[in-house]
Amino acid sequence: MLEKLLKTLKRTIILEGWTNSIGRQALREVGDAYREMLGEMLCYALEHRASQSTLHRIFYNRFREEYPWLPTRIIKGCYRDAIRRARSFKKLKKKGQTERDRPEIRSITITYSDSQDWRLREGYIEVRTHRGWIRIGYRSNKQLHRYLYSGWKPSSELKLKLSSGKILVYLTLTKEFEISYNPNNSVAVDINENNVTLAVFVDRRLHEIYRIETNIGRIVITYSERRKRIAENRSTRDRVARKALRKLREGERKEDIIYKTARIIEEIARKYSATVVVGNAHRGKSRMASNANKKSLRHRIHQWCASKLVETLNNKPLYVVEGSEAYSSSRDPFSGKPIKRYTPSVIRFALRGGRRVRVIKIQLRLARLSNGLTLDRDVIGAINIGLRYLKSDGRGVAFPSTGPHAARVKLVIPSLGPTPLTEIEAPLAGKRLIM
Repeated sequence: MLEKLLKTLKRTIILEGWTNSIGRQALREVGDAYREMLGEMLCYALEHRASQSTLHRIFYNRFREEYPWLPTRIIKGCYRDAIRRARSFKKLKKKGQTERDRPEIRSITITYSDSQDWRLREGYIEVRTHRGWIRIGYRSNKQLHRYLYSGWKPSSELKLKLSSGKILVYLTLTKEFEISYNPNNSVAVDINENNVTLAVFVDRRLHEIYRIETNIGRIVITYSERRKRIAENRSTRDRVARKALRKLREGERKEDIIYKTARIIEEIARKYSATVVVGNAHRGKSRMASNANKKSLRHRIHQWCASKLVETLNNKPLYVVEGSEAYSSSRDPFSGKPIKRYTPSVIRFALRGGRRVRVIKIQLRLARLSNGLTLDRDVIGAINIGLRYLKSDGRGVAFPSTGPHAARVKLVIPSLGPTPLTEIEAPLAGKRLIM
């Protein structure tokens, strides 16, 4: 029996706009007033822990009298902005990532809180100011047209940012999706440094396992060494060093891998109408970073991109559930007892693509379980995450009939998709691991 729920997704598109001298002057005057209001509201929100309704009650009438020429909904957008900045500053202060007593307003983003004060047209946007309606043209954007023609609609909020003679328009689009899922089917996701392991449960039975090789950990280490070599015996403010650092594409490569991994998970979840179960990445990541003694290890943990993958999955039309992943890799999924020892192992195989043959190296940590089955540590973690979710209602979960000392795992390369099943020897007590 399929269950249904409604999920509203948001997408923000940045458009580069321009306007005439009258429009630029009007936006500068609005921006100056916006900065003054934002500074007062932000200080009050931090000192008194004020909510949005409190700021409206205290500041709305006052600023209406002080700036009678200003559109009223800009004032409403200003105290929304103040509340967001106050919450963000409190989080940074709690983590010890800022030494200031009050946040510094370096740049402002004019927020129109209602669509009555702006209109989206073909090739331009009209916004209301004290000098009337001004027209902001923008460059043709394929992504915007693709969203608009596929049913996405503009939200009520519009943001404008004046940056070095340019006008950046932040346009938010929304769409409501109806998600159908089977509560007995789930895709358990175990996010690791160099791979993402999926355990697919169909009708409360373990159906198949996928191992997606992301290699993000190796990418982080490689780029860290490159930055060290570039900055060696020179300052990072040096012109040559800055130019070399700008050419590094670490963020682009990691984002590309994350989006491709999320797309593979989405295809599998849609195929089985399954719930996507992921571990609480924020809690696990902060716990690992606090226990790390070396600076290099903390850097690898912070660049892990686990929370980014969870965020990407939440922005998909999927039913995503976050749960605890504590001790998921150290417990036997069949008996529940702690696993005493893992045996490290490395397997290599040749992958033919294009004009050359590439050798793929996969590092495993294998354990022999209570029923004689040999599984990798990451596979055990994914299975336990899925078991915790499915057993939360008190019902049982079945495992498939597999031969002893064998586990069937589908290896996935994000850029190539699922590869054929390959039988590979694993050096653990002479047994075979089938992948």
